[in-house]
Amino acid sequence: MRYIARLANLTLTDEEVKKIQKQLSETLKYVEALNELNTDKVEPTSQVTGLMNISREDEIKPSISQKDSLSCAMTKDNGFFKTKSIHEFK
Repeated sequence: MRYIARLANLTLTDEEVKKIQKQLSETLKYVEALNELNTDKVEPTSQVTGLMNISREDEIKPSISQKDSLSCAMTKDNGFFKTKSIHEFK
């Protein structure tokens, strides 16, 4: 369980590990029961709400110029927005 928690970048107490371990075991038992069902005549589906994806054709339209885009930038460098790094390296 600690290995799975580490993969998910979770820090868990011993009490949380015991609780989640029990929940995970129950979930796996449920999935095992589902695997025993005969689904030969069931069509695969990716969603069950009945909603349809509405899409449109891509249209090329004029957009804001680079100059206008950068006009409100607090800092810029060589035609680009300049920001502080958001990455932490360990």
